[in-house]
Amino acid sequence: MWQGIIAVSPRLCVNFVAVLPILHIDPWLVAVHKPPGLLVHRTGLDAGETRFAMQIVRDQLGRLVYPVHRLDKGTSGVLLFALTSEVARELGAAFEGRQVHKRYLAFVRGWPAAGQTRVDHPLREEDTAREAPAQPALTFVKQLAVLEVPEPDGRHPTTRAALVQAEPHTGRRHQIRRHLKHIAHPVIGDATHGKGPLNRWWAGRLGLQRLWLHALSIELPHPARAGETLRIASGLERPWNEDWQALLGRDGWMGAAPTLRAHDADDADDAR
Repeated sequence: MWQGIIAVSPRLCVNFVAVLPILHIDPWLVAVHKPPGLLVHRTGLDAGETRFAMQIVRDQLGRLVYPVHRLDKGTSGVLLFALTSEVARELGAAFEGRQVHKRYLAFVRGWPAAGQTRVDHPLREEDTAREAPAQPALTFVKQLAVLEVPEPDGRHPTTRAALVQAEPHTGRRHQIRRHLKHIAHPVIGDATHGKGPLNRWWAGRLGLQRLWLHALSIELPHPARAGETLRIASGLERPWNEDWQALLGRDGWMGAAPTLRAHDADDADDAR
């Protein structure tokens, strides 16, 4: 029997978050680690929430901060804020101009093809009419390791899953989650684009219900230092990523041994 990992709800945890780990800070921007279950900012789509990453970082630094990109509520990992409105506009232009390189890790259903898979599949914005045109969307998915649990999942005699790296080259809403669903390897714990029975199966075995998607690293031109590239990571070896550590420490992983480091990404600044 595959024993449970932990029995902690991300939703319960974020209610007690007073500060967020700082991955990088300078006079122009700050990068923090966002835990799963925490919204970036207030939204009418989740009116019952009272804690937000932007509010926490503002109170932590004692100054206004400006969001420059999105992370889904369930996604953990690197989150950037500008420290002035001018830097926010500059960083926004860098994202729009595709000058920002992001890398994610995901725990997914099944075993994707070995090596790298190019997912070039246009996506329609989720809040638009059905007749609205789909927009170009490109993600590269790389299988890192595979897992087989000797228990049936309801349809198969064993249950298979994998750790993958996903690199989006466009910025459509929920792009990685939708592209992984498109290739029949949805993110475990994805209530919108995944499989409910399978999500519940894994939650029961892991003792934890979360979206298993992590913003591992981000690389971008520094907004105030010409020619400097800023590289920031929330490697899985960090103490705040203990759920990933527990998952990757279980028996049954095959292939390239999962690593807790930020893979071949450059090391981030030391957390403060």
